[in-house]
Amino acid sequence: MLYRFKSKAAGDVVMLEPNGKQLLEILGKDPSRPGIILPEQLPAAVAALKAAVQAAEAVAASKKQEAQESGDDEPEPDRVSLRTRVAPFIELLQHSIRENTEVVWGI
Repeated sequence: MLYRFKSKAAGDVVMLEPNGKQLLEILGKDPSRPGIILPEQLPAAVAALKAAVQAAEAVAASKKQEAQESGDDEPEPDRVSLRTRVAPFIELLQHSIRENTEVVWGI
């Protein structure tokens, strides 16, 4: 299953189900049905995604440091980081903020 995020301000962003679901859960949206992010909600959505990226990177750095201190093997990093996965969506949100238009999605 795919998630397709649309805005009049930019091209569509398409994500596979696990990534789209994670993104919507970060935003506090129901990933099981189509939805909308209103223009007044966009700045908070960008902030929530950036905070989630920082939190994920802090956890990864902490795990790496713990492994180094204990002499264990370092944990495998994610093949594609959360930062990389949400970057196109954050760009879509920022374009939508500039154009004062909503973002909708469907599954």
